[in-house]
Order: sequence, then C-alpha cells, then structure tokens
Amino acid sequence: MKTLLKILLLSGLFALAPVMAQSVNWDNNPSNWNNNVSNWDNNPNNWNNNVHNWDNNPSNPYTTNGVYNNQGQRIGYETKAPSGVTNVYDNKGNRIGYSPSK
Repeated sequence: MKTLLKILLLSGLFALAPVMAQSVNWDNNPSNWNNNVSNWDNNPNNWNNNVHNWDNNPSNPYTTNGVYNNQGQRIGYETKAPSGVTNVYDNKGNRIGYSPSK
C-alpha cells in the first residue's frame, strides 16, 4: 500500500512539473533579451552604463543615480535602459542586478 501511495505521489509531482515550470514570469527572467547583460542597453561597456561616465562615477559628488546601503555608503549606481529595465552596477562598474520594465 505504501509503495502504491509513493507511486501516485511521484506521478502527481511529475504531472505538475510542466505547470510549475510555466509559472516563471518571463518578464522577470534574466534570459529575456530585455533583461540580459548581453543586450547592449544593459551592458557595462555601453557608455551610458559605464563607471567611467562622469554621471555614474563614484568620485562625482553631484551624481543623482547612486545606490546606497543602510549606513548611507554608496555601493553602486543605477541606469535605465531604453526598454525600461533599470540596471544596478557596483562602484567598479559590474552589473549586480536589474529591475525589469513594468
């Protein structure tokens, strides 16, 4: 009886696997081209996103796109791609996250 119950339980899980896989939101997925770092709009080598651009540089005291931790220390900066994706970079220019367009 226990073996039959295990078989039924496992077969039910395998039947649900495709449904659970489809529940991933494509808009938030890093494989979505709009969010992907290989997309030039999100790439740190793009001048708009580059740390050497004075608007993104941590040495610029007038920058308005800084990202700060709870202690008030600047940990990076953010830029917005034409697609609406907000990219977050650390102070060295490495992309550390994003917020998909809404």
